[in-house]
Amino acid sequence: MVWVADQGNGTYKNPILHADYSDPDLCKVGDDFYMTASSFNAAPGLPILHSKDLVNWQLIGYALDRQVPLEHFSRPQHGNGVWAPAIRHHQGEFYIYWGDPDFGIYMVKAKDPAGPWEEPVLVQAGKGLIDPCPLWDDDGKAYLVHAYAGSRAGIKSILVVNKMSSDGTKLLDEGTMVFDGHVAHPTVEGPKFYKRNGYYYIFAPAGGVSTGWQLVLRSKDVYGPYEERIVMDQGKTNINGPHQGGWVELMSGESWFVHFQDKEAYGRIVHLQPMKWVNDWPVIGEDKDGDGKGQPVMSYKKPDVGKTYPVATPPESDEFEGNELGLQWQWHANPKATWAFTAGPKGYLRLFTDQMPADAKNLWEVPNLLLQKFPAEEFTATTKLSFKPNEKLTNERVGLLVMGESYAHLALVSKADGIYLAYTTVANADKGTPEKEELLGKVEGDEVYLRVKVDKGAKCQFSYSQDGSRYKAAGKPFTAAVGRWIGAKVGIFATRPDKINDAGYADFDWFRIHPESAKLTKN
Repeated sequence: MVWVADQGNGTYKNPILHADYSDPDLCKVGDDFYMTASSFNAAPGLPILHSKDLVNWQLIGYALDRQVPLEHFSRPQHGNGVWAPAIRHHQGEFYIYWGDPDFGIYMVKAKDPAGPWEEPVLVQAGKGLIDPCPLWDDDGKAYLVHAYAGSRAGIKSILVVNKMSSDGTKLLDEGTMVFDGHVAHPTVEGPKFYKRNGYYYIFAPAGGVSTGWQLVLRSKDVYGPYEERIVMDQGKTNINGPHQGGWVELMSGESWFVHFQDKEAYGRIVHLQPMKWVNDWPVIGEDKDGDGKGQPVMSYKKPDVGKTYPVATPPESDEFEGNELGLQWQWHANPKATWAFTAGPKGYLRLFTDQMPADAKNLWEVPNLLLQKFPAEEFTATTKLSFKPNEKLTNERVGLLVMGESYAHLALVSKADGIYLAYTTVANADKGTPEKEELLGKVEGDEVYLRVKVDKGAKCQFSYSQDGSRYKAAGKPFTAAVGRWIGAKVGIFATRPDKINDAGYADFDWFRIHPESAKLTKN
């Protein structure tokens, strides 16, 4: 565990997850809390996290095994796919709605949030329909609020409420505009729908991802008119753009709000704020001057859930000893069955090299990247692997990668006269920039330890070892960069340039993430 929010003394520190669980939403069922987040083009998608106290979270699965349409998402679709989901529990079933800006509003449901989840249903086809959230009213009628993506719809900064079938599978009208944010709340989006004390509430971020504020609308009628109020902004803190998330109410009567902060290469990390109701308006965070608008807290007493629960965090390291990959791993696109095989009790993961797309100028267009989120501000990731290239090929490549719009990797490369170690960087990979490769020398044998140490500011230093104890720096430090709407990721890959009937492969013995600094040898 490299980031633990629970301080062990009845308090917690923010962020509760120093990882890119973008656009988080949550719901409470009994004594359990369930959270999901945007996953864009990664597969599996729609992560499902579980907590008993809102501070300690475990990753228990995904609601979306593959992105749909399947063929479309067989290649990386950076920034597309799953945008801002909403999770709700209704009549014994969990529902997740999300907007795919290119295809429309989807829904998946399950009786058990750990799965299995049913196949996605296209609730409403269309371009630019995003950020949907359902509401089942007291009289059995169902509604859905959503926003528009200007890049596809040609309009944005408005919120629309639609009638929805009671089973949640389709919209029944063209929708009613209930709020226009163009004047005072530009880029209003990400709405979450609630009902309390006879009021309909729409919680919605406005003002942009990294600079905005949390807006709340309320009305006695589902279609408005809605009153508006800013209930949280950055204030005098360094928590920029604090908004977009979900509210839950505890049995103790406490209210809490989960939201994200955009932290550039680290992605949109997750914060937990106390929330109170004053005259039927929510106040989120700390309201020092009593004006009804709060600012984020950096630490606070833990939610009163009646019990104390042990520390829990999403998985990071993987010994590859089971029959399935650890839940932290996601591919860059819908995977092929031939990319990776676990070896069960033997305790390794075999990645077969896959041919890069013919038009790929670098790894930006390569789907078979097995990656996980940066789990903290500072950490060290190390993997041990052996490489068995196909002797009929050259330039098969396997290694350790930090991926974003700019990226770097340390890899073993097959050449005609043996296996070499290469350090590769590329700036602005999304623009088709070619890689810059630095050959570091020939490798004795086929086994190596690869490491990357990430420091504050997402500064990355790669290193390698052949004995697992003495590490030598590889190349100059590299500063990790954001991906498309996501943070940087760290992981492994195996590629080849050519078609062959039998690929080479790498066996990864383990992948370990540690909080401590790694010592590098000078020579």
